[in-house]
Amino acid sequence: MLPRRELIGVAAAAASSLLGGMSVVATRVVIAETDAVTLGVLRFGIGAACLLPLVLASRRAKLARRDVAPVLLLGVLFFAVFPWLFNKSLSFTTAARGSLALSTLPLLTLAVAAAFGAERLTRLKLAGVLVALFGVWLALSSRVGLAALPDGAWRGDLFMVATALCGAFYNVLSRPYLRRYPSLAYTGYGMCAGAVVLAAADAAGGTPLAALAISPTGWAAVFFLGAFGAALTFFLWSYGLEHTTPTRVAITVTLNPIASMALGNIVLDEPTGHGLLAGLGAVAAGIVLANWPTRRPVAVDAAAPKLS
Repeated sequence: MLPRRELIGVAAAAASSLLGGMSVVATRVVIAETDAVTLGVLRFGIGAACLLPLVLASRRAKLARRDVAPVLLLGVLFFAVFPWLFNKSLSFTTAARGSLALSTLPLLTLAVAAAFGAERLTRLKLAGVLVALFGVWLALSSRVGLAALPDGAWRGDLFMVATALCGAFYNVLSRPYLRRYPSLAYTGYGMCAGAVVLAAADAAGGTPLAALAISPTGWAAVFFLGAFGAALTFFLWSYGLEHTTPTRVAITVTLNPIASMALGNIVLDEPTGHGLLAGLGAVAAGIVLANWPTRRPVAVDAAAPKLS
């Protein structure tokens, strides 16, 4: 059985991914009333506002000078480039295909972690990742067909794989900083950096936030996205990275489309597809396999990559 610390990390990451699936539904509720960049500013701006008071109250929140640039750059990667690529992808392809492409995140994380020497590639981890990815395909199988695809859907698939690659590098490169700083502070600084970059992009695009006319239902979705879909979701993700390996965190992202489909059926009356339960079972089996303890401990700290 995994040590208690690792189990807590996996549980935090799983909760983060389930909240992420709920955030997809909230995004669908409000996206027609705004644009993707502005929604990103609102989401991560509110999220940063929720986290910053807690960060500033922490005695360990101050970044060492050598770590300021790497932490902020990783924040821009995950909280600005990642959501921009995600939204760009969905302008070319369907949400179902996008979810399937994003589910390559654990496989890419495992590859990046192994390349940097941050995590050992084992057969059980690889098998778990592949089983979980198969589970996502099963859940989405009735909605990922090739018929009636928009023109240039392959571009969307590539953008989404690039999105997953950004997440993979963030997962692996964040580890040394999460050993030096609390996950709350690390997430708060990164989210602020991403929100600032998205705000600059929004201003350059000529869409002033003051001109928005979002309905009360839309604003409820926005505040959910900010407080829960940004602040809580990504704090839990960083907390998971702080307590266990990048791949064990990343594999939980396969819960995201499962949660999105289940909640979408309740809130938006979207069809769930016949493979949802089978897919959920395969995803659960994959997560268990990837987290199955090995006899030899996996050393990840000694060779962890650094940006500074």
